[in-house]
Amino acid sequence: MPAAVIWLIFGLVLAGAEALTGDMSLLMLSGGALAAAGGSWLLDWPVWAEATVFLVVSVLLLVLVRPALRRRLSPAKGLPTGIKALEGKKALVLDRVARDEGQVKLDGQVWTARPLNEDDVYEPGERVTVMHINGATAVVFKDF
Repeated sequence: MPAAVIWLIFGLVLAGAEALTGDMSLLMLSGGALAAAGGSWLLDWPVWAEATVFLVVSVLLLVLVRPALRRRLSPAKGLPTGIKALEGKKALVLDRVARDEGQVKLDGQVWTARPLNEDDVYEPGERVTVMHINGATAVVFKDF
């Protein structure tokens, strides 16, 4: 059996095995095997030269193509949703915010609020930042 056919079969087996793993490593090795098959078929090189082509092409694909391909195919980082999306947003004090009282307007909605530091007091009209949400209460801190 000619060496080109052996390299071709090896490349196809690696590509098939890649379908089971999804890591993209075997696909890059498959590319190296197919390059070696092409070199063997076109140039009739000795086996050591074909193995060198396999090695060089595989390493180049693993180093240059695989990282970009994995970045492209990996799911994007999702945006924060729910109460996590409100943390760090600016709010407007509507009613005096003190230890056990207060309201702020946050994203167009009125929220009960309390200061991050229990001794702080925020008057209506002041701008505050939501540090976190505790149940249905926004814990806020004054902007400087």
